[in-house]
Amino acid sequence: MTNDFKPLQGMTDITGVEVLKWQQIEEQARNIFDTFGYSELRTPILERSEVFLHSLGDGSDIVKKEMYVLEDRGGRSLVLRPEGTAGAIRYLASMGEEANNMRVYYIGPMFRCERPQAGRKRQFHQIGAEFVSNPNPYADVESIMLQFELLKKWGIKDVKIKINTLGSKYDKKNINEGMLKALNKIKNRFPKNYQNRIDENVLRVFDWKDEECKKITSDLPLITSFMSADSLIYFNKVNELLAEVDIEFEHDPKLVRGLDYYNHTVWEITHNSLGSQDAIAGGGRYTIQVGKKQINGVGFALGIERLILASDFKREENLIKKNGIWIVSLGEKAIIENMKLSNKIRSLGYRCGMELENKSIKSQLRKADKFGAKIVLIRGDQELIDNKLIEKNLENGLQQEFDLDDWIRILGEKNASI
Repeated sequence: MTNDFKPLQGMTDITGVEVLKWQQIEEQARNIFDTFGYSELRTPILERSEVFLHSLGDGSDIVKKEMYVLEDRGGRSLVLRPEGTAGAIRYLASMGEEANNMRVYYIGPMFRCERPQAGRKRQFHQIGAEFVSNPNPYADVESIMLQFELLKKWGIKDVKIKINTLGSKYDKKNINEGMLKALNKIKNRFPKNYQNRIDENVLRVFDWKDEECKKITSDLPLITSFMSADSLIYFNKVNELLAEVDIEFEHDPKLVRGLDYYNHTVWEITHNSLGSQDAIAGGGRYTIQVGKKQINGVGFALGIERLILASDFKREENLIKKNGIWIVSLGEKAIIENMKLSNKIRSLGYRCGMELENKSIKSQLRKADKFGAKIVLIRGDQELIDNKLIEKNLENGLQQEFDLDDWIRILGEKNASI
């Protein structure tokens, strides 16, 4: 394919059988969310920069390196949304007291200017959920349960969940001061390009992928040593509840999240089919400041591209449903009459197609196969005179002649009984 027809690097056209996979994922997600009492929220793709600067934190990689920032004609700084939580919380904050205990989910594209790799695109797609609630171990566990139900529905097996606690928002000062004090003692052991990052966000040292850095941080105190007793009781309760609902997990005391708004429970779900970048989903509890309003909640996000890489979907040929009706026209006069018939069939709720040029039967049948037709109707000059049609079932090869009015009546009765 020449560059004239390629999408931008890191962005992909989705079509054909691939679209059917996406539709299957989205349909199943909507069904599961509905059973948990979540309603769909569709926020704008373009937001004011402040929506993300205030919620994600100036030191996050998203804000520093990955956001698509542009300026409109009025000089306002705008951002193509890099993640779904901030926009959802902006909306929920506008609801005032009505937002309390609201459960919403979103499905849609996000944008980050990062190096494209397997399952990670510059335009990527997420399914996410947000539950506005004050800190509550039961709400955190319900959110994890919901995420597991989604993965189960999609047939994604052998996932591993890692969980940790970042303590309450009131613990942050103690944690930052304690960790910074410990890090300053060994700061000169880190590579030069990592030393400046310590002051930006001390907890991110646990998220560094450099093997040399990992060895150095292995001797650091755990962040739980700087937390209040109440925060540890909260996390222990989360652990107990997960065991009660039979969700297997691993406590990873060095698991952190890259955004400043997280507190208390955080988690990450990995899948061994994705290589070194094995995270398929993540979530956690958060506190986000929107203007003068503070929103507490818990939520998660899953990347659709990475779900598809890890999933055990039906075989591709089974995704194409052979349930359409295709009309073959023999002669110019039959085309207009069959256009009327096709519209009648569609009005009864059936998928129906036809050739709009006077082509050979062979050519029209090839298109019927591409269309996914199960039934082919044949009408030419004689059938028009006799008010009849020939029906051919492509699955069993059975061919029958029907009176047109009788055939439409039978079709309508079948539809009414579904």
